[in-house]
Amino acid sequence: MEKKLEEIALLIGGELAGKGDVTITGVSGIKEAKEGDITFLANPKYVSLLEKTQASAVLVGKDVVSPGKPVIRTANPSLAFSKVIELMGPKKVEYAPGVHPSAVIGKNVKLGKDVSVQPCAVVADGAVIGDRTVIGAGVYLGLECVVGCDTLIYPNVVIRERTVIGSRVIVHSGTVIGSDGFGFAMIDGRHMKIPQIGIVVVEDDVEIGANVAVDRARFDKTIIKKGTKIDNLVQIAHNVIVGSHSILVAQCGIAGSTELGSYVTMAAQAGAVGHLKIGDGAIIAAQAGVTKDIEPRALVVGAPAIDHMKFKKNVANVNRLPKLIERVEQLEQKIADLEKHRKDT
Repeated sequence: MEKKLEEIALLIGGELAGKGDVTITGVSGIKEAKEGDITFLANPKYVSLLEKTQASAVLVGKDVVSPGKPVIRTANPSLAFSKVIELMGPKKVEYAPGVHPSAVIGKNVKLGKDVSVQPCAVVADGAVIGDRTVIGAGVYLGLECVVGCDTLIYPNVVIRERTVIGSRVIVHSGTVIGSDGFGFAMIDGRHMKIPQIGIVVVEDDVEIGANVAVDRARFDKTIIKKGTKIDNLVQIAHNVIVGSHSILVAQCGIAGSTELGSYVTMAAQAGAVGHLKIGDGAIIAAQAGVTKDIEPRALVVGAPAIDHMKFKKNVANVNRLPKLIERVEQLEQKIADLEKHRKDT
């Protein structure tokens, strides 16, 4: 598809600066872009790339100075670029409604309008699937599960019995929702399994990445609240509650019964022990280890996780240690020399 830059500016409601008759034939990242592409700059930290990019036009923020090539100024370049991708990018994959002949549908299953059940999927007895939802190839949807409308379950996802999935949810391949929580008791020298009879509830507009594990509750519910986005390879243990619109980045893990507030961010490889409360808007930095409750809007770093300003001071003090050690050694030598001189006299 080809579009003139002025057409794109009009369609996304942006302010055009420069030649509007430039022909745009594709979309790309600012480093990878070539002639004919349109790209975007959302982070001012990378403004130097404007001079280097081969793109024919750039979506930028309202205050960015033109780099000598046409730009479209917009309040939110990332959001605007998403709209451009819908206009110019590859055609969206569409799934034909209906049940593939190789799929297995259990008893008393309720399928909404225009549901798509792909090859070799299994939908167990009593499951309920809402309108326009896609159950990908090789998916297992367990006994009495409920899935809302317009949800997309990618191939080879496992959703265990009685899990509840909301509307407009996306679950990527390899994820397991509703596996048993890690519960054992030591009895007579053996680990005896504790039954995990709760469920998992995933609310509306959640996206769950590839190879994520969300454990069912021991009792009651493990809950992922609305609008939360979960990256690949995240572990969420039994009875965890993840508040709405939170972000969990790759390889982070949350132990049992910990509760996250709304708009919490856990960066890559961060972890939290069990039975904690992490307040609304808190940020857990990459590789931080949370061992106690975190106040709302706090930013914590390190293992064990502490306030980021205290962490910076600690790092600064550690960096001073070589000089301090050298100074102590010099003082010790002076004392030894004085002591020797006193004995000699």
